[in-house]
Order: sequence, then structure tokens, then C-alpha cells
Amino acid sequence: MNRNLMSVARKALTKVHSPNSPATNNKLFVAGLSWSVDERSLKDAFCSFGDVTEVRILYDKDSGRSRGFGFVSFCKEDEAVSAKDAMDGKALLGRPLRISYALERARGGPVVVPRLPNGGR
Repeated sequence: MNRNLMSVARKALTKVHSPNSPATNNKLFVAGLSWSVDERSLKDAFCSFGDVTEVRILYDKDSGRSRGFGFVSFCKEDEAVSAKDAMDGKALLGRPLRISYALERARGGPVVVPRLPNGGR
């Protein structure tokens, strides 16, 4: 019986952590932002779906303008799922939003550069 339980647990974990299944989390990547969208207006657009814990818009360091994308984090995963389902494709200040689940940024990992045989000739 104990072996059977362990087998079921392993299968469940494999399904949850499978690289082929889309990883859902509580952080959304929001693209298609108008230059006039600021963090407050982005939070206001998403707060009806749940407790927004963080909003971050990325700006160009030279011009100071929005780069057109940002991140919205929710307290709970189901709130993020609801927000993504409802807001993906909807317009915010005249521009349609493209929303996906944010991927964790890997830092410090090795960079692998493929080498072509015969020096690329």
C-alpha cells in the first residue's frame, strides 16, 4: 500500500512540474502597454480580480519612456488566472493587452553558445 501511495505521489508531482505543461503562477507578464500607462493605472485595471501585491513597468533608461511591458503580481494564483483570462486581448488606453504568465528569470547560469563544425564554413 505504501509503495502504491508513493507511485501516485510521484505521478502527481511529475504532472505539476512537467516542462511541457504551462507553468501558472501569481505573476503576469503584460505586453502592449501604451506609453501613457503608469503603474497606478495598470494596478487599477487589474485590482478588480484580486489583491495586487506588485506592479512594475519597465522603462527605457535613455528616453525614460515605457518599454511597453510590465508585470502584475497577485496574492493568489487563482486571482492571476482570472485576470489573465479576462484581460488578455482587452484594450487599455486604446491598446490591446497581451498577457502571459511571467517566467522566472535565471541569473548567473552558464551561457551556451553552439559551435558550428568546420568554423561555420
